[in-house]
Amino acid sequence: MTESTAKAHRTVGRVTSILECVARQPGMRLHELSVSLDAPKSSVFGLVKGLVSTGYLVEADGAYRLGPALGNLLTGGLPGIATAARPALEELRRRFGETVMLGAAVGDSLIYVDAVESEQPIRYSAPLRTRRPLYPPSAGKIFLAYWPARRREAYLRSVLPDAERVRAAMDELDTVRAEGVALNRGETLPDVSAAARPILVDGEVVAAIAVAGPTPRISGRLPEIGDALAGITAAVVKRWEAARQG
Repeated sequence: MTESTAKAHRTVGRVTSILECVARQPGMRLHELSVSLDAPKSSVFGLVKGLVSTGYLVEADGAYRLGPALGNLLTGGLPGIATAARPALEELRRRFGETVMLGAAVGDSLIYVDAVESEQPIRYSAPLRTRRPLYPPSAGKIFLAYWPARRREAYLRSVLPDAERVRAAMDELDTVRAEGVALNRGETLPDVSAAARPILVDGEVVAAIAVAGPTPRISGRLPEIGDALAGITAAVVKRWEAARQG
């Protein structure tokens, strides 16, 4: 069996663009969405009303915000995982002084759903609710490492320039899966490096926690950060399970 190639669909693209616009700028109005999408108001109006009716958007005085239905999707169908992870993000920031993010995989994209930024003047700042590629960010590598090999290879072929790079990335992701930690040494941005580990529930990656900062400051600490993340992510799962049972 071969992997099928995903193709763009205009209606699907408009729906996802509406959600992403409202995530970036809560309170957008119909005419603003129409301009952002470069689409007729009549077309956008029907899509927006459908999203309101299914709980993906809420409307107040003609302004739109994300609705409650979306939160569950962005945490892998596990409500409360972001809440359970928040103390861990803060603890890691206190310990290492760098920015800490909680990442979720949404389709073939990585989205940071929460972050605690470093308090240092020079720091990495991660925009929330914004799609970015799964490779090469460290959190994205975590999700890819747990994908079936065929799906992973198909994705890598779509983002990497040649077969040699794909093979190297496949080998890297096998190591990530075996060791449980992913590193990014200036691959996304030359001046930024990061380490990430998965939050695993019943063997499934529901989220990933990453610590990122300026390469000169953080590069030598990545192994230490990776070790710390192992205990932190396990504690997040215990906290989430306790909250769920309580």
